[in-house]
Amino acid sequence: MRKAEEAGVAFLTPEDEAYPERLRQIYDPPAVLWLRGDPAILNLPGIAVVGTRHPSTYGQGMAELLARDLAARGLVIQSGMARGIDTAAHKGALTAGGKTVAVWGTGVDVIYPKENKRLAEEILLKGGAIVSEFPLGTFPAPQNFPVRNRIISGMSVGVLVVEAGEYSGTRVTARCALEQGRDIYAVPGNVTNKNAWGPNTLIKQGARLTATWEDIWEDLPSDVRVQLTAGNESSPGGTASLFPENTANGEGRLAALGEQERQVLSALAMDSAVQLDELIEKLEGSMGPAEIFAALFELELAGLVRQLPGKNYVRVMV
Repeated sequence: MRKAEEAGVAFLTPEDEAYPERLRQIYDPPAVLWLRGDPAILNLPGIAVVGTRHPSTYGQGMAELLARDLAARGLVIQSGMARGIDTAAHKGALTAGGKTVAVWGTGVDVIYPKENKRLAEEILLKGGAIVSEFPLGTFPAPQNFPVRNRIISGMSVGVLVVEAGEYSGTRVTARCALEQGRDIYAVPGNVTNKNAWGPNTLIKQGARLTATWEDIWEDLPSDVRVQLTAGNESSPGGTASLFPENTANGEGRLAALGEQERQVLSALAMDSAVQLDELIEKLEGSMGPAEIFAALFELELAGLVRQLPGKNYVRVMV
């Protein structure tokens, strides 16, 4: 207890009022839940977002987009802060100014993966929380992560799966969710992508096909929606769309673009990256390399394009 206090860490047991009520109701709740951050958000309605550590551009974009839109409407985004889909989900929630909870397979004082140190700090800074059932000082061990998955699903009202292979640890989370009586949502994927096996199979087995935040929102229990609406009166409304041109925000951004920026944007896709040389070749005859570079720079500043390693560019889902 002294060590935890020195590290700024609290802990909860099922007897504590702040212990997550949904987690208390599962078959095997953690006897101790170590915590950094705000315990109050552990009892707010949340959606778990899980998936592969090696997502496609499409999968990463969808995880971030859906997490952002759900967080903007008051739902807490819960995930494991692993590489890939988990990281994208946490970032999406933070982008929306929402709350997110990271459930670790290590002690809450051992950041894993290490490149997410800044993300962990931002989660805490913006009112989120980091939790784990493992004692302080516990280092990452492969057997810890499947065990912690029951906590991710247990705290949630539903689990959203975005890209997962046939033997992915995400299957463990989905199985836990079923055993715990949680709703399961899945983003459909390209059948030629091995990471589409998980969500596509779940959809065949009865998971809710999810393309926009509305697919989840409309499926939430009425009391949860009332709670979210009452506590988040300023949340944005409107109809969900995967196509920026069809949203008020998308129209505003596109209207501010020049002709060259529009031309470059139309040559990019949201589901796959385009290499710079390929882009130059595609626009040859209508634009020179210098004009393309300038347009890409403006599009990145506007948040409409993202540069990936190897000078690959992808259109951002907005």
